[in-house]
Amino acid sequence: MSDLTPEVVGPLLRGRFGRPYRFVESCRSTQLLLAEDAPEGATVAADHQTAGRGRLGRTWLAPPGSAILCSVMLRPGLPTAIWPELSLVAGNAVAAAVQRATGLDARVGHPNDVLVGGRKLAGILAEASSGRVVLGFGVNVGQNVGELPSDTPKPPTSLRVELGREAARAPLLAEILLELEQGYDAWIALNGG
Repeated sequence: MSDLTPEVVGPLLRGRFGRPYRFVESCRSTQLLLAEDAPEGATVAADHQTAGRGRLGRTWLAPPGSAILCSVMLRPGLPTAIWPELSLVAGNAVAAAVQRATGLDARVGHPNDVLVGGRKLAGILAEASSGRVVLGFGVNVGQNVGELPSDTPKPPTSLRVELGREAARAPLLAEILLELEQGYDAWIALNGG
């Protein structure tokens, strides 16, 4: 059984993001699973994506159950010209959550990566359409060195590689959602929303 099911993640949530929360074992991409009318904060996570993607059409692949693969619905209500900033808001949220949960020095790598020691731990993908932004993120958690892709522009890493031990996905996902909510609310307020 996955550690990202609603029964595991639900009790860990401390804000409005992640409500409602949906989990699927496998899908093409979590970016495709949020309905047009999903409320802000609605979240979907998967154990495996068969067609996960990143910026510039790059693929995002991870063995089943080894990563946090997630998308969140946002409805900014602000001018679309500033929506690209949401990738940075999300990157900061993921980096802060990783730091808090693990003690690792995670940093945003412009424009949409989260790095540890210059190696890519996570990626952000924001896709906007008709008054909404589907914000996806993938965090490498349980991969061994041999399970990480070797043909990437930036060398990849995972929490398991960096920590030398397993890391639980559900508490980290809950921490990311809380950091994202707080960063998003601050961004909305800063921009007059």
